[in-house]
Amino acid sequence: MAETQEQFRKGALVEVSSDEADLRGAWFTATVLRTNSRTKKAYVEYETLTADEEGSKRLKEFVDLVNVRPVAPREADPRIEVSDEVDALHNDGWWEGVVTKVLGERFMVYFRCSKEEIEFGKEDLRLHREWVRGSWVPPLQDLQHQDTSSVADATKNEELSENSMEIKKGALVEVSSDEEGFIGAWFSAKVVKKIGNSKYLVEYQSLKTDDESDLLKEEADNLHIRPAPPKILQVNNFNYLEEVDAFYNEGWWVGVISKVINHQTYLVYFKETQEELEFKKSLLRLHQDWINGKWIRPSLV
Repeated sequence: MAETQEQFRKGALVEVSSDEADLRGAWFTATVLRTNSRTKKAYVEYETLTADEEGSKRLKEFVDLVNVRPVAPREADPRIEVSDEVDALHNDGWWEGVVTKVLGERFMVYFRCSKEEIEFGKEDLRLHREWVRGSWVPPLQDLQHQDTSSVADATKNEELSENSMEIKKGALVEVSSDEEGFIGAWFSAKVVKKIGNSKYLVEYQSLKTDDESDLLKEEADNLHIRPAPPKILQVNNFNYLEEVDAFYNEGWWVGVISKVINHQTYLVYFKETQEELEFKKSLLRLHQDWINGKWIRPSLV
């Protein structure tokens, strides 16, 4: 527990994540009051979260050490471009998002969890990093800003109007869910019919009814539906820390390559569940985000 004693000693400034559904993807700055190596917990006091409605008392609580990390490093004057993954200071915490538009010294950032797009100044942004096995990836001094050629060109989908999000009957789509245990997954489906201004009845391609007698049908709205991603030319291999979708439990789940076992087998880390699973290359695809009617490939950081 040398890392725990050193990194998370009493008085250390840290960042803490939460397992609560509406706080997933955010990190909140706190000070360590004490650490218990036996229970693998830390008692922390938050800088911005309060314990009462008046905001007079800072929140203190015990948290699991797996949800604690040092404060993420920041560049003094980062060069931020479209498709960069960033952390944005919002609602008292740092939330992971992707830059969708550059407006001079201000930036539009899209958040996957809430499906919101919000404008920020550069002072409220930092380039995103992961705390992996006791180190920041990438290290502050080694960050190489990637060419924006990693942004996929907008792909015209004849079955989907980009402006109105009008989806035709029979269109192949992917559907997400806010249900516990399904966050971060997209399931292939076909549109059966439109049933409202922004709702559709879809039939899943792999999910079945409880009695396994038929393919599952249910309603989906515009916030939880997107066209089927365009096929990217098959890559020779995936790279360490590359963001991918892994086919698992009948859906596509976003994760990160955490280890290249060989060119046909990879370990993938899933941030939502903090799991690391092994996948064959055939069950992986390069991750893309559907933002403002365009498919975007995040920069490889």
